[in-house]
Amino acid sequence: MLQKYKTVKKVLSVSMVAVLSLSLLAACGKKEEATTPESTDTSAVVATYDGGTITANEFDMEQRVMKFLYPEYAQMMDMDDFKDYLVRQEIAYKYLSENASDEAKTEGSKVATEQFDKMKAQVPEEQWPEMLKAQNLTDDNIKDYMTRIMTVIKDKETGVTEDDMKAEFDKNKEQYTTASVRHVLINFTDPKTQKERKKEDALKIAEEVKAKLDGGADFAEVAKEYSEDPGSADKGGLYENAAVAQWVEAFKQAAITLPLNKISDPVETEYGYHVMKVEARTDAYDKMTAEQKDSIKSSIAAAKIDTFMTGGELDKLVKEVNLPKTDKAEEGNTEGTEGTGTDTQTGTEGESKTDDTKGTDTKTDAGTTDQDATTSEGTDSSSK
Repeated sequence: MLQKYKTVKKVLSVSMVAVLSLSLLAACGKKEEATTPESTDTSAVVATYDGGTITANEFDMEQRVMKFLYPEYAQMMDMDDFKDYLVRQEIAYKYLSENASDEAKTEGSKVATEQFDKMKAQVPEEQWPEMLKAQNLTDDNIKDYMTRIMTVIKDKETGVTEDDMKAEFDKNKEQYTTASVRHVLINFTDPKTQKERKKEDALKIAEEVKAKLDGGADFAEVAKEYSEDPGSADKGGLYENAAVAQWVEAFKQAAITLPLNKISDPVETEYGYHVMKVEARTDAYDKMTAEQKDSIKSSIAAAKIDTFMTGGELDKLVKEVNLPKTDKAEEGNTEGTEGTGTDTQTGTEGESKTDDTKGTDTKTDAGTTDQDATTSEGTDSSSK
Protein backbone atom coordinates (compact mmCIF):
# COMPACT_ATOMS: atom_id res chain seq x y z
CA MET A 1 0.00 0.00 0.00
CA LEU A 2 2.87 2.39 0.71
CA GLN A 3 4.09 2.08 -2.85
CA LYS A 4 0.63 3.14 -4.02
CA TYR A 5 1.06 6.53 -2.36
CA LYS A 6 4.71 6.90 -3.24
CA THR A 7 4.21 10.19 -5.08
CA VAL A 8 1.99 11.54 -2.34
CA LYS A 9 4.64 10.67 0.22
CA LYS A 10 7.22 12.68 -1.66
CA VAL A 11 5.04 15.74 -1.44
CA LEU A 12 4.13 15.28 2.20
CA SER A 13 7.66 14.73 3.41
CA VAL A 14 10.45 15.82 1.15
CA SER A 15 8.92 19.06 -0.03
CA MET A 16 9.57 20.38 3.47
CA VAL A 17 13.12 20.96 2.27
CA ALA A 18 11.77 23.97 0.38
CA VAL A 19 9.69 26.81 1.72
CA LEU A 20 6.15 25.49 1.43
CA SER A 21 4.06 26.78 -1.42
CA LEU A 22 1.73 29.43 -0.10
CA SER A 23 -0.89 28.58 -2.66
CA LEU A 24 -1.46 25.45 -0.60
CA LEU A 25 -1.93 27.49 2.55
CA ALA A 26 -4.63 29.67 1.07
CA ALA A 27 -7.36 27.05 1.50
CA CYS A 28 -9.01 27.26 4.91
CA GLY A 29 -11.55 24.77 6.22
CA LYS A 30 -13.95 24.96 9.12
CA LYS A 31 -12.64 25.05 12.67
CA GLU A 32 -12.31 21.61 14.17
CA GLU A 33 -12.82 20.51 17.74
CA ALA A 34 -9.88 20.98 20.06
CA THR A 35 -7.99 17.92 21.18
CA THR A 36 -6.49 17.16 24.55
CA PRO A 37 -2.95 18.60 24.92
CA GLU A 38 -0.33 15.98 24.26
CA SER A 39 1.05 16.27 27.80
CA THR A 40 -2.25 14.93 29.19
CA ASP A 41 -3.19 12.75 26.26
CA THR A 42 -5.41 9.91 27.42
CA SER A 43 -6.90 9.12 24.01
CA ALA A 44 -6.89 5.63 22.58
CA VAL A 45 -3.75 4.14 21.02
CA VAL A 46 -4.31 3.78 17.26
CA ALA A 47 -0.89 2.41 16.30
CA THR A 48 1.93 0.61 18.05
CA TYR A 49 5.49 0.31 16.81
CA ASP A 50 8.80 -0.90 18.14
CA GLY A 51 9.54 1.65 20.85
CA GLY A 52 6.39 3.74 20.88
CA THR A 53 2.76 4.44 20.09
CA ILE A 54 0.57 6.86 18.16
CA THR A 55 -2.55 8.03 19.97
CA ALA A 56 -5.81 9.17 18.44
CA ASN A 57 -5.04 12.76 19.45
CA GLU A 58 -1.58 12.61 17.92
CA PHE A 59 -2.98 11.28 14.67
CA ASP A 60 -5.72 13.90 14.68
CA MET A 61 -3.05 16.59 15.06
CA GLU A 62 -1.10 15.08 12.18
CA GLN A 63 -4.16 15.21 9.95
CA ARG A 64 -4.97 18.80 10.85
CA VAL A 65 -1.42 19.93 10.14
CA MET A 66 -1.55 18.08 6.84
CA LYS A 67 -4.82 19.78 5.92
CA PHE A 68 -3.28 23.14 6.74
CA LEU A 69 -0.14 22.60 4.69
CA TYR A 70 -1.61 20.44 1.91
CA PRO A 71 -5.36 21.13 1.58
CA GLU A 72 -5.49 19.31 -1.74
CA TYR A 73 -5.29 16.06 0.24
CA ALA A 74 -8.11 16.92 2.63
CA GLN A 75 -10.70 15.07 0.58
CA MET A 76 -8.60 11.90 0.79
CA MET A 77 -8.27 11.90 4.56
CA ASP A 78 -11.58 10.15 5.12
CA MET A 79 -10.39 7.18 3.07
CA ASP A 80 -9.33 4.24 5.22
CA ASP A 81 -6.33 3.22 3.13
CA PHE A 82 -5.01 6.80 2.97
CA LYS A 83 -5.38 7.21 6.74
CA ASP A 84 -3.50 3.95 7.15
CA TYR A 85 -0.74 5.35 4.97
CA LEU A 86 -0.60 8.61 6.96
CA VAL A 87 -0.32 6.90 10.33
CA ARG A 88 2.51 4.73 9.01
CA GLN A 89 4.27 7.82 7.71
CA GLU A 90 3.80 9.44 11.13
CA ILE A 91 5.36 6.35 12.73
CA ALA A 92 8.31 6.50 10.34
CA TYR A 93 9.12 10.14 11.00
CA LYS A 94 8.48 9.92 14.72
CA TYR A 95 10.75 6.89 15.04
CA LEU A 96 13.49 8.29 12.81
CA SER A 97 13.47 11.71 14.47
CA GLU A 98 13.58 10.21 17.96
CA ASN A 99 16.58 8.12 16.94
CA ALA A 100 18.37 10.89 15.08
CA SER A 101 21.71 12.25 16.27
CA ASP A 102 21.80 15.26 18.58
CA GLU A 103 23.47 17.24 15.79
CA ALA A 104 20.63 16.40 13.40
CA LYS A 105 18.04 17.42 15.99
CA THR A 106 19.76 20.77 16.51
CA GLU A 107 20.16 21.45 12.80
CA GLY A 108 16.68 20.20 11.98
CA SER A 109 15.14 22.57 14.52
CA LYS A 110 17.18 25.48 13.18
CA VAL A 111 16.25 24.88 9.54
CA ALA A 112 12.59 24.25 10.36
CA THR A 113 12.37 27.53 12.29
CA GLU A 114 13.98 29.44 9.43
CA GLN A 115 11.58 27.96 6.90
CA PHE A 116 8.58 28.50 9.11
CA ASP A 117 9.49 32.16 9.52
CA LYS A 118 9.87 32.59 5.76
CA MET A 119 6.57 30.89 5.13
CA LYS A 120 4.71 32.97 7.69
CA ALA A 121 6.28 36.21 6.48
CA GLN A 122 4.79 35.71 3.02
CA VAL A 123 1.21 35.53 4.33
CA PRO A 124 -0.71 38.74 5.14
CA GLU A 125 -0.40 39.32 8.88
CA GLU A 126 -4.13 39.38 9.45
CA GLN A 127 -4.71 36.19 7.44
CA TRP A 128 -2.32 33.90 9.31
CA PRO A 129 -4.33 33.63 12.57
CA GLU A 130 -7.47 32.83 10.60
CA MET A 131 -5.67 30.07 8.72
CA LEU A 132 -4.49 28.54 11.99
CA LYS A 133 -7.92 28.90 13.56
CA ALA A 134 -9.54 27.04 10.68
CA GLN A 135 -7.69 23.86 11.72
CA ASN A 136 -7.40 24.71 15.43
CA LEU A 137 -3.61 24.92 15.27
CA THR A 138 -0.85 27.06 16.73
CA ASP A 139 2.49 28.18 15.36
CA ASP A 140 4.15 25.56 17.55
CA ASN A 141 2.06 22.77 16.03
CA ILE A 142 3.33 23.67 12.56
CA LYS A 143 6.92 24.16 13.71
CA ASP A 144 6.91 20.85 15.57
CA TYR A 145 5.83 19.05 12.42
CA MET A 146 8.44 20.80 10.29
CA THR A 147 11.14 20.14 12.89
CA ARG A 148 10.36 16.42 12.88
CA ILE A 149 10.64 16.28 9.09
CA MET A 150 13.83 18.34 8.89
CA THR A 151 15.47 16.41 11.72
CA VAL A 152 15.04 13.18 9.78
CA ILE A 153 16.35 14.73 6.57
CA LYS A 154 19.39 16.21 8.32
CA ASP A 155 20.08 12.87 10.00
CA LYS A 156 19.91 11.06 6.66
CA GLU A 157 22.27 13.63 5.16
CA THR A 158 24.95 12.43 7.56
CA GLY A 159 27.59 10.55 5.63
CA VAL A 160 26.63 11.96 2.23
CA THR A 161 29.93 12.76 0.54
CA GLU A 162 30.92 15.15 -2.21
CA ASP A 163 31.38 12.18 -4.51
CA ASP A 164 27.83 11.03 -3.71
CA MET A 165 26.52 14.47 -4.61
CA LYS A 166 28.48 14.61 -7.86
CA ALA A 167 27.16 11.18 -8.83
CA GLU A 168 23.60 12.26 -8.07
CA PHE A 169 24.08 15.40 -10.16
CA ASP A 170 25.48 13.46 -13.10
CA LYS A 171 22.61 10.96 -12.92
CA ASN A 172 19.92 13.66 -12.90
CA LYS A 173 21.69 16.56 -14.56
CA GLU A 174 18.64 18.11 -16.18
CA GLN A 175 16.83 18.06 -12.88
CA TYR A 176 19.47 20.28 -11.27
CA THR A 177 20.25 22.58 -14.20
CA THR A 178 19.09 26.16 -13.77
CA ALA A 179 18.93 28.97 -16.29
CA SER A 180 18.03 32.62 -16.64
CA VAL A 181 15.85 32.82 -19.72
CA ARG A 182 14.09 35.68 -21.45
CA HIS A 183 11.31 34.83 -23.84
CA VAL A 184 8.48 36.34 -25.80
CA LEU A 185 5.44 34.10 -26.13
CA ILE A 186 2.92 34.40 -28.91
CA ASN A 187 -0.05 32.29 -27.87
CA PHE A 188 -2.13 30.00 -30.04
CA THR A 189 -5.08 31.74 -28.36
CA ASP A 190 -5.43 35.50 -28.74
CA PRO A 191 -5.56 36.73 -25.10
CA LYS A 192 -7.67 39.77 -26.06
CA THR A 193 -10.40 37.97 -27.97
CA GLN A 194 -9.93 34.47 -26.48
CA LYS A 195 -10.25 33.14 -30.00
CA GLU A 196 -8.00 30.48 -31.43
CA ARG A 197 -5.13 31.85 -33.47
CA LYS A 198 -3.89 29.99 -36.53
CA LYS A 199 -0.39 28.59 -36.15
CA GLU A 200 0.81 30.46 -39.21
CA ASP A 201 -0.48 33.73 -37.77
CA ALA A 202 1.25 33.11 -34.43
CA LEU A 203 4.47 32.18 -36.23
CA LYS A 204 4.32 35.36 -38.31
CA ILE A 205 4.17 37.50 -35.17
CA ALA A 206 6.97 35.47 -33.55
CA GLU A 207 9.16 35.99 -36.61
CA GLU A 208 8.44 39.72 -36.44
CA VAL A 209 9.60 39.67 -32.82
CA LYS A 210 12.80 37.81 -33.75
CA ALA A 211 13.55 40.29 -36.53
CA LYS A 212 13.28 43.20 -34.10
CA LEU A 213 15.55 41.48 -31.61
CA ASP A 214 18.08 40.53 -34.30
CA GLY A 215 18.03 44.18 -35.30
CA GLY A 216 19.18 45.23 -31.85
CA ALA A 217 15.92 46.02 -30.10
CA ASP A 218 15.95 45.74 -26.31
CA PHE A 219 14.61 42.30 -25.34
CA ALA A 220 12.90 43.53 -22.20
CA GLU A 221 11.03 46.26 -24.07
CA VAL A 222 9.99 43.91 -26.86
CA ALA A 223 8.75 41.39 -24.30
CA LYS A 224 6.65 44.01 -22.55
CA GLU A 225 5.12 44.98 -25.88
CA TYR A 226 4.57 41.57 -27.47
CA SER A 227 4.75 38.77 -24.94
CA GLU A 228 1.50 37.08 -23.99
CA ASP A 229 2.97 35.33 -20.96
CA PRO A 230 1.39 36.97 -17.90
CA GLY A 231 4.03 35.42 -15.67
CA SER A 232 6.99 37.20 -17.24
CA ALA A 233 5.92 39.93 -19.69
CA ASP A 234 6.04 42.72 -17.13
CA LYS A 235 9.52 41.50 -16.08
CA GLY A 236 10.87 41.87 -19.59
CA GLY A 237 10.21 38.20 -20.34
CA LEU A 238 12.69 37.04 -17.68
CA TYR A 239 12.66 33.88 -15.62
CA GLU A 240 15.78 34.16 -13.50
CA ASN A 241 17.78 31.23 -12.11
CA ALA A 242 14.84 28.90 -12.72
CA ALA A 243 15.01 25.11 -12.70
CA VAL A 244 14.76 23.93 -16.29
CA ALA A 245 13.11 20.66 -15.21
CA GLN A 246 9.87 22.51 -14.53
CA TRP A 247 9.38 23.48 -18.16
CA VAL A 248 7.71 21.52 -20.92
CA GLU A 249 10.05 19.54 -23.11
CA ALA A 250 10.61 21.84 -26.09
CA PHE A 251 11.14 24.91 -23.92
CA LYS A 252 13.37 22.95 -21.54
CA GLN A 253 15.57 21.59 -24.33
CA ALA A 254 15.99 25.06 -25.81
CA ALA A 255 16.95 26.40 -22.38
CA ILE A 256 19.54 23.61 -22.07
CA THR A 257 21.03 23.75 -25.56
CA LEU A 258 20.82 27.33 -26.84
CA PRO A 259 24.15 29.18 -26.94
CA LEU A 260 24.18 31.93 -24.33
CA ASN A 261 22.77 35.29 -25.42
CA LYS A 262 21.73 34.05 -28.86
CA ILE A 263 18.23 34.92 -30.07
CA SER A 264 16.47 31.67 -30.92
CA ASP A 265 14.26 30.90 -33.86
CA PRO A 266 10.63 30.57 -32.76
CA VAL A 267 10.31 27.51 -30.50
CA GLU A 268 6.95 25.76 -30.73
CA THR A 269 5.26 24.33 -27.65
CA GLU A 270 1.65 23.49 -26.92
CA TYR A 271 1.12 27.08 -25.82
CA GLY A 272 2.46 28.89 -28.83
CA TYR A 273 5.74 30.15 -30.26
CA HIS A 274 8.55 31.42 -28.04
CA VAL A 275 11.46 33.58 -29.07
CA MET A 276 14.09 32.91 -26.42
CA LYS A 277 17.45 34.07 -25.14
CA VAL A 278 19.37 32.19 -22.45
CA GLU A 279 21.33 34.74 -20.44
CA ALA A 280 22.93 32.35 -17.94
CA ARG A 281 22.97 28.63 -17.25
CA THR A 282 24.28 26.47 -14.41
CA ASP A 283 24.72 23.00 -15.86
CA ALA A 284 27.84 21.63 -14.18
CA TYR A 285 28.32 20.47 -10.62
CA ASP A 286 31.23 22.83 -10.05
CA LYS A 287 28.97 25.75 -10.97
CA MET A 288 26.36 24.85 -8.37
CA THR A 289 25.82 27.30 -5.54
CA ALA A 290 26.13 26.10 -1.95
CA GLU A 291 22.34 26.24 -1.68
CA GLN A 292 21.92 24.11 -4.81
CA LYS A 293 24.43 21.58 -3.52
CA ASP A 294 22.48 21.41 -0.28
CA SER A 295 19.38 20.53 -2.31
CA ILE A 296 21.27 17.66 -3.94
CA LYS A 297 22.32 16.40 -0.52
CA SER A 298 18.72 16.61 0.63
CA SER A 299 17.54 14.60 -2.37
CA ILE A 300 19.98 11.83 -1.48
CA ALA A 301 18.62 11.90 2.07
CA ALA A 302 15.11 11.69 0.63
CA ALA A 303 16.05 8.55 -1.27
CA LYS A 304 17.22 6.99 2.00
CA ILE A 305 13.90 7.87 3.64
CA ASP A 306 12.07 6.39 0.68
CA THR A 307 14.02 3.17 1.07
CA PHE A 308 13.08 3.05 4.75
CA MET A 309 9.41 3.62 3.93
CA THR A 310 9.12 1.14 1.07
CA GLY A 311 11.99 -1.30 1.50
CA GLY A 312 10.58 -3.31 4.37
CA GLU A 313 12.15 -1.58 7.38
CA LEU A 314 8.96 0.26 8.29
CA ASP A 315 6.86 -2.88 7.97
CA LYS A 316 9.13 -4.61 10.47
CA LEU A 317 8.83 -1.66 12.84
CA VAL A 318 5.01 -1.43 12.86
CA LYS A 319 3.35 -3.84 15.27
CA GLU A 320 -0.31 -2.87 15.03
CA VAL A 321 -2.52 -0.24 13.40
CA ASN A 322 -6.03 0.04 14.77
CA LEU A 323 -7.65 3.10 13.19
CA PRO A 324 -11.44 3.49 13.32
CA LYS A 325 -12.91 2.57 9.94
CA THR A 326 -14.98 5.06 7.99
CA ASP A 327 -15.94 2.61 5.23
CA LYS A 328 -15.49 5.39 2.73
CA ALA A 329 -14.40 3.95 -0.60
CA GLU A 330 -11.42 5.39 -2.35
CA GLU A 331 -12.44 7.67 -5.19
CA GLY A 332 -10.43 7.64 -8.37
CA ASN A 333 -6.79 6.79 -8.83
CA THR A 334 -4.37 8.51 -6.48
CA GLU A 335 -1.28 6.94 -7.96
CA GLY A 336 -0.22 10.08 -9.79
CA THR A 337 -1.53 12.62 -7.29
CA GLU A 338 0.98 15.35 -6.74
CA GLY A 339 1.15 18.50 -4.71
CA THR A 340 1.66 21.93 -6.22
CA GLY A 341 3.81 23.82 -4.22
CA THR A 342 6.62 22.96 -2.18
CA ASP A 343 8.54 23.65 -3.49
CA THR A 344 7.56 24.18 -4.17
CA GLN A 345 9.82 21.10 -5.08
CA THR A 346 10.43 20.18 -8.36
CA GLY A 347 11.12 17.35 -11.74
CA THR A 348 8.62 14.91 -10.29
CA GLU A 349 6.78 11.95 -11.60
CA GLY A 350 3.91 13.05 -13.77
CA GLU A 351 3.34 16.36 -15.43
CA SER A 352 0.84 19.00 -14.62
CA LYS A 353 0.17 22.48 -15.85
CA THR A 354 -1.11 25.02 -13.37
CA ASP A 355 -3.53 27.81 -14.16
CA ASP A 356 -0.58 30.15 -14.34
CA THR A 357 0.90 28.13 -17.15
CA LYS A 358 -1.57 29.36 -19.68
CA GLY A 359 0.86 31.27 -21.76
CA THR A 360 3.94 29.78 -20.21
CA ASP A 361 5.77 26.55 -20.36
CA THR A 362 5.99 24.82 -17.08
CA LYS A 363 6.36 21.25 -15.97
CA THR A 364 5.44 21.18 -12.33
CA ASP A 365 6.74 18.76 -9.65
CA ALA A 366 5.72 19.50 -6.16
CA GLY A 367 7.24 18.83 -5.45
CA THR A 368 8.03 18.17 -5.21
CA THR A 369 8.96 17.22 -5.38
CA ASP A 370 11.99 13.74 -3.59
CA GLN A 371 14.32 15.87 -5.48
CA ASP A 372 12.58 14.37 -8.26
CA ALA A 373 10.19 16.82 -6.68
CA THR A 374 12.61 19.21 -5.18
CA THR A 375 14.29 21.25 -7.80
CA SER A 376 12.76 24.00 -5.72
CA GLU A 377 14.82 22.99 -2.73
CA GLY A 378 17.85 24.85 -3.86
CA THR A 379 16.27 27.35 -6.21
CA ASP A 380 13.00 29.17 -6.15
CA SER A 381 11.66 28.17 -9.53
CA SER A 382 8.95 30.47 -10.67
CA SER A 383 6.06 28.69 -12.31
CA LYS A 384 5.45 30.02 -15.70
